[in-house]
Amino acid sequence: MSTSPADVKLPQRSGTVSSAFTRRTSMSDDEAIPETDSSETTTLLLERLRAWKHMCGYLEDYVSATAKVQKSQSKDYEKILKTVNEPLKEGHHFSASAGGVAGLFENIRNNTQGMVNMYLDGEKNLKSGVLPTLERLHKEIKAKSKELNTGASKGAKAVEKARGLTQKHIELLGHNAATFDAAASSKIEAHHDPYLLKRGINYRLHNQVNEENSHRQDILAVQNSFQQFEAHVLQTVQGTLDQFNQHMGGQLERQRAMYADILGTAQRIPPDFEWVNFCVRNDAALVNPDSPPRSFASITFPNMEHRSTQPLIEGTLERRSRAVIKGYSTGYYVVTPARYLHEFKDNDDFRRDPSPELSLYLPDCVVGAIDGIKFSVKGKDVSSGKIGNAFHTNTELSFKAHTPNDAEKWWTVIKDATRGPTLATAAPAIATAAPTLASPTATSPAASASPSNNVSGQALPPTYAEKDTQPAPAAVPAAASTAPVATGAASPTAVLSRTGSTASHYHTSPGGSAVEKS
Repeated sequence: MSTSPADVKLPQRSGTVSSAFTRRTSMSDDEAIPETDSSETTTLLLERLRAWKHMCGYLEDYVSATAKVQKSQSKDYEKILKTVNEPLKEGHHFSASAGGVAGLFENIRNNTQGMVNMYLDGEKNLKSGVLPTLERLHKEIKAKSKELNTGASKGAKAVEKARGLTQKHIELLGHNAATFDAAASSKIEAHHDPYLLKRGINYRLHNQVNEENSHRQDILAVQNSFQQFEAHVLQTVQGTLDQFNQHMGGQLERQRAMYADILGTAQRIPPDFEWVNFCVRNDAALVNPDSPPRSFASITFPNMEHRSTQPLIEGTLERRSRAVIKGYSTGYYVVTPARYLHEFKDNDDFRRDPSPELSLYLPDCVVGAIDGIKFSVKGKDVSSGKIGNAFHTNTELSFKAHTPNDAEKWWTVIKDATRGPTLATAAPAIATAAPTLASPTATSPAASASPSNNVSGQALPPTYAEKDTQPAPAAVPAAASTAPVATGAASPTAVLSRTGSTASHYHTSPGGSAVEKS
């Protein structure tokens, strides 16, 4: 009859152990002195108890190390707390009311302090709650080991002693039995009678078996109690780890909740909360968005309308380049009350700094005769400062206006600016002293100069003191020297006024008109 695989059962471990134990017991029961060690089981159980004791020690070390880490983390979080413990720098820029950045950092400080206290409590709970339980279990295992070692060693010694006595009489019986076989007629002492020795062996063997059985019962009782004891050990370990999990797991939950509270506090700050409060606190210092922007046209500053800032004449002229090949180039020119002729690239004050390309101090210049729309000025460019001016020489500059009328206006203003400050008082004296001589020079360009010829419509420039001009008393001899001219034949040169800079540039022709020296 075939057997299905389902009917085949694997051997159970308990049956296997029982069969092996039975075979070993049956083999040893046939021998007077078993070959097995009576302390073998005791040694094995003691070794097992040491294993449990070491396991418990490992857990103690684990919990102790965790408690140390808790204390260390508490110190670490104290360091973290110090990073936000100081008041915020420039903290007055943040609102002191709740719900802002200042409140956020107060929340961070409180939660971080909570983490410090939490880790301190964690260390305390582990040392006072979890670790003592493991230490008590460790002591129980040690006590169990000591109990087993004391009781088992005592029983084992009794068994070994009984076996030693039995073995001694068995050897004595063997010796006397061999003597009896060798010499049957020889006399054997009474206490060595094999019969008596056998009975003595029976007595000692019986005591040995009783000791062995007694020791076996003790070991069996201890062995059977191990299952219950190990269950107690495991239950204690499980309860301890449950406490450990409650402390550590709850700690992580609390820490997570603290970080979530920090995040929630930050997220509840309205985006414009700080800015609105800042604007309210600093309303006087911040720019009012409703106020109009500044206008350049409406700005005033001291002396902006001073007479020295108003040009005598300004506009565009053409000037012949010093390189003859290039011809004339256009520029923007201004004659100022300070008696300078400035050249600019254009009249734009905003695109670049309006620094002159050319500057002539007119009292030091010589003005040539006007020729239609052309006239010339000979002088030294002083626009480069003291060092640059040292390398400049007198140069004759040729100008060209747009119309003859414009040329006459420019020439007149420039010519008037070349005169010294005494010229304005000396000229009327000459005109009064020699009225009959005005006709020779009336047609000259110099005689036709008047304030009405100014392009900008301004009067003659004010007089300024100069270094090279003669003092005012010098004008009196000039007027006096003309007195004879009024009654006699006047020289044409008597009516020509000139400064030190123009005296050598002009002379009068025999016909009475002023011409330029060649």
